[in-house]
Amino acid sequence: MSGKFHLKKGNNGQFHFNLLASNGQVILSSEQYKAHASAINGIDSVRKNASREGAFEIRESSSGKPYFVLKATNGQVIGQSQMYASLSSAEKGCESVRNHAPGASLLDESTAATT
Repeated sequence: MSGKFHLKKGNNGQFHFNLLASNGQVILSSEQYKAHASAINGIDSVRKNASREGAFEIRESSSGKPYFVLKATNGQVIGQSQMYASLSSAEKGCESVRNHAPGASLLDESTAATT
């Protein structure tokens, strides 16, 4: 499966990325980063941690909807999913990140370069 990291620079000057599944759907979103290099490091961390046992944590929002976070080995959250209608859908979302992130390409629209 071929996923894609989509890196953008926001109006506030900060960088953020989304991981897109092969169908173009967003399956993981990052926090905002002040530096481009930090966002690239975040992408590398998602690639490395997506296949690590115990890296995903399914949580429940205040409205009762499940979502998941991906954590680095130090416990820091490096990405978050959308809200899902069911626990099984959130689990499938985790699996989609596991399948897409390690080999995902990078579309860097923050500097107009593609790798």
